[in-house]
Amino acid sequence: MTDILFERTMAHGPEVRIRRISESGALPVVAVLEVDRRAGTSRAGIGTPPPLMTAQGDTDEAVLQQLGAKAEDDAALAMLMRERGLR
Repeated sequence: MTDILFERTMAHGPEVRIRRISESGALPVVAVLEVDRRAGTSRAGIGTPPPLMTAQGDTDEAVLQQLGAKAEDDAALAMLMRERGLR
């Protein structure tokens, strides 16, 4: 089971998420930063978007600290998406 640790909607519609991909209670905590460009469309919620970054830490807060700055910065997200050929 995966858990959403952080989620926000960008001004132009996509949703930014930090999603835990490790099992609850498992160590290390592994999470990914992703942008769901299908948010707000009829295809929202189908599949998972490709991860832009991955982080590991001892707690949910540790991975949030590693990924949070990028998740809040639209320009950084655009650069990550461009680097991975997603934009």
